Amino acid sequence: MGLEFGDIQETALIPLAIKASETSRPNARIKDEKAKEIIDSLGVDVSKYDPFMSHEGVVARTIMFRNKLNAFFKRYPNATGINLGCGFDDKFVQVDNGTLRWFDVDLPDQIEKRRKVYEDRERCIMLEGSALDGQWTRNIPESNMYIIVMEGVLEYFSKEQVKTCLNMLCDSFPHGYLLAELHSPILEKNSKHHDAIKHTNATFGWGTKSGEEYIELEPRMSLISETSYNEEMKKYTLRGKLFAIIGKNLNNRLAVYKW
Repeated sequence: MGLEFGDIQETALIPLAIKASETSRPNARIKDEKAKEIIDSLGVDVSKYDPFMSHEGVVARTIMFRNKLNAFFKRYPNATGINLGCGFDDKFVQVDNGTLRWFDVDLPDQIEKRRKVYEDRERCIMLEGSALDGQWTRNIPESNMYIIVMEGVLEYFSKEQVKTCLNMLCDSFPHGYLLAELHSPILEKNSKHHDAIKHTNATFGWGTKSGEEYIELEPRMSLISETSYNEEMKKYTLRGKLFAIIGKNLNNRLAVYKW
């Protein structure tokens, strides 16, 4: 496969390890054979990246993003989907309806590594690009609708970087939807206590109490919906139900914006 342990940023190892672990379970809630293939090929113990609460959170967000995307592509079957800051995530296989176009976008060094395990497909293309610079958007063909995913990306950005990103999206695309993962101000201050992130050198960026705070940075956008991962996590385990009560405002959220 060509990937080595050092090729994968630790923040990307967390969802990969969790998706691989869940895929191997007898009653898997999500299936990601590519994640399992990547983790198996590394031949190292990644269990520290797969603690219980992070596991449940990644499974929940995967299901929630998939369901929301499928609803959008049912409404806009010929839309263009963009996974901005894709890492090793393969959303395309989860949502492909046979007609949509998809672009996986990330920084050049990450796309170089991604190409070791993925190939471009007929309607799924990899592009080098930054969430803070709109140069790459010139390679996106015109579409009736643009649906942009930023999962596990914005929580590492400063407030200024979030503003730059939102402004760039509205400047680059005439209309669209953004599906964004948001986190709380409490998490912003406690990276070193997060059950998985504490094993990496990453730190969380600007946290928000409400998705409305993004609108202050980019008034062209409007907030359509905002849902805590607790809503999915509490379906499966007692600990998930308890956390939904005790940590009501602590969990990450899926926010949907329109412009």
